[in-house]
Amino acid sequence: MPDRTQPKVCRRCLLAEMADSREILDYVKRTGELLPPSERCPDDEYHARLELCRACDYLADATCAKCGCYVEIRALRRGSHCPLPKHRW
Repeated sequence: MPDRTQPKVCRRCLLAEMADSREILDYVKRTGELLPPSERCPDDEYHARLELCRACDYLADATCAKCGCYVEIRALRRGSHCPLPKHRW
């Protein structure tokens, strides 16, 4: 019988949705604040990128299993791209 006292691990979640990721999520926010505006992805594009990641089979515990990055950090930078050709961001 599964232990229901332990929080459920979400394999297809972003850091913002994981209860025990507050410290890492704070790091992501600070990273975004440190990026010059010219290098920062606009908010609407950032959220669109994350939606693509959320639907991707390679998303595992807020990281990209294809390249190993935290998707919320990679998506912040305007010049970043997804390692999968099908996403093209």
